[in-house]
Order: sequence, then C-alpha cells, then structure tokens
Amino acid sequence: MRKRGYHHGNLRQALIDAALRLIEEKGPTGFTLSEAAKQAGVTPAAVYRHFAGREDLIAEAARQGYEIFADVMEFAYESGQPSALAAFEATGRAYLAFARKYPGHYISMFESGISVNHSPELNAVSTRARGILERAATELSQHIPPEKRPPPAMVSAHIWAMSHGVVELFARNSPGTQAPFPPEDLLESGIGVYLRGLGLLPKDL
Repeated sequence: MRKRGYHHGNLRQALIDAALRLIEEKGPTGFTLSEAAKQAGVTPAAVYRHFAGREDLIAEAARQGYEIFADVMEFAYESGQPSALAAFEATGRAYLAFARKYPGHYISMFESGISVNHSPELNAVSTRARGILERAATELSQHIPPEKRPPPAMVSAHIWAMSHGVVELFARNSPGTQAPFPPEDLLESGIGVYLRGLGLLPKDL
C-alpha cells in the first residue's frame, strides 16, 4: 500500500531510511531498489529520480553516517578535554557507541564496499571524521621530542583499526564470537598497551 505524507522534499530521505532498515536486516547487498521503494511507499521508478542505483543510495546512507560519526567523535573529543589522554580514549569509546546505535549507517560506511571516494561529499565528511582522531593523536604526542615522535596519522590509523576490530569481533554479536571481556574494556586496555609501547603515555597519566 502506498504510504501518504511524503512530500517531494522528504521522499529522498524516506528512501534512505528504508535502505538503512534493509541494510540492518539483510546486509548491503541483500536488498533491491524495489524493496527500498516498497518500504518507502513509492514505485520503483520514483527511486531513480533521486538515485542512479543501489550503490548511490548506499553511498548517501554512508555519507549521512559519516556526518553523525564525525559529530559523535567531535563531542567525545571535546568531552575529554583538557586531558589529551582522556580525549583520545573517548574517541575510541565513541566508535563503539556509534556502531551500536547506528548499525545501518555503520554497515553502509564500513562493510558495503562503497569507497569514500564515491563522491566529493562522502570523501570530505570521512576525512573530517579521521581528522578528529588524528588531532587527538597529535595533542597526545606533543611531549615527545619531534625526532622520536611517531606520525599522528599512523597512531590514529592504528587506534581506528583497533576500534574497528573490537567492534567487528566483539561488539556486533557476530556468530561464533564471544568477548572474553566487555568490548569497552578490551578497547581501553588495548589502547593503553599500544600507547605505552609507543611511549605516548606520560608518567603522570
């Protein structure tokens, strides 16, 4: 049955919301544009007035996800100030929180195969999100002499990878996996071990 209440301006978002629900249920390749149109209460032809195909629809879901993700990371970073360590660790916890609260967006961003270079807009917002973690890494390493200081981009990439791994293995209820400890504890302890290994933890922190 065709749903009422969709105006021209919000039909596009209705399609994105429908796609997000389907992505959560079936994965990014487990649904068709016709299914998204049906959930949004429009004809399949209406989809093509807004998106060239399923990839474009998922890419827009990913772009919106990165917008939320960047805002969440920014808030976490600011909440940890003025401690550089607290700000850095908060961004890692924010990664886990985002994955739990926005699974459809998370899958669109990281598991759909959509490149961040799909569009300039997607690239820009994903760069913003990465930049927040890199900024936190830069501030945390300021006390280390420049010649001994690891590149902040490398540090932030390692923490991003660690956060992603904890999410994928232990925070998504993946079949056959069971976290030996709460995901937050795994990530916090892992970040601590990593930063001490790099000499990035001051003695007084």
